[in-house]
Amino acid sequence: MTFLIHEAVYFGRALPFIICDQIPYFHKYKIQPAKMPTFKQQWECASLVLLTHFTVELPQIWLFHPVATWCGMEYTVPFPSLWKMALHISIFFVVEDAWHYWVHRAMHWGPLYKNIHKVHHYYSAPFGMAAEYASPIEVMVLGFGTVCSPVLWVLLTGELHLVTMQTWMILRLFQAIDSHSGYDFPWNLHHFLPVWAGAAHHDIHHEKFIGNYASSFRWWDYVMDTEAGAEASQRRRDKKLKALKSQ
Repeated sequence: MTFLIHEAVYFGRALPFIICDQIPYFHKYKIQPAKMPTFKQQWECASLVLLTHFTVELPQIWLFHPVATWCGMEYTVPFPSLWKMALHISIFFVVEDAWHYWVHRAMHWGPLYKNIHKVHHYYSAPFGMAAEYASPIEVMVLGFGTVCSPVLWVLLTGELHLVTMQTWMILRLFQAIDSHSGYDFPWNLHHFLPVWAGAAHHDIHHEKFIGNYASSFRWWDYVMDTEAGAEASQRRRDKKLKALKSQ
């Protein structure tokens, strides 16, 4: 059931962006409007994504349930309160973001990039369905952050419900697809929550092939000085200029 939810959410969430690609009105929100994905590219992307879903993610999801159950995950009523679900999912987002940042950054090391991560950068202008267009090894390793965050949490605290886990999976898919959508709408979350990454943050990574390694938040890139883009470059120039003047 969890895998079916995963597939329905993944392709269902990607569909609105495919529709937006066909409606000129929305093109003003496209971050790289000169690079619109073709139906051929969408089809080729969907084929590889489906392959990795069945060969990599299905086994991970299948193994998750017995492992999480052994660790103490609950299935029955009462369901957790919305407050508790929000707290747990917020923690999962923070933990997964840290895992994603460091693993993703490592993937840009020469040999790992050439042999593993290069597949994901096939599209320099990403689109929603390309969120999980990647080497099976990358899908598996990065997937650990999504799957193992709840397992670690329930192992340490004894608190996790299946409903929370499935909600986490849905929101994580929304985040991944939105950040690869190639669209920066006025209602995107980062306009209201500045630490949120979103498409505006991740699209630059695909365009420049460097920097902006985090998945959900901007703080790791800020603290580690790996931000990419014009604003980040300007901040570095201003910092250097300030340092020179203070000498």
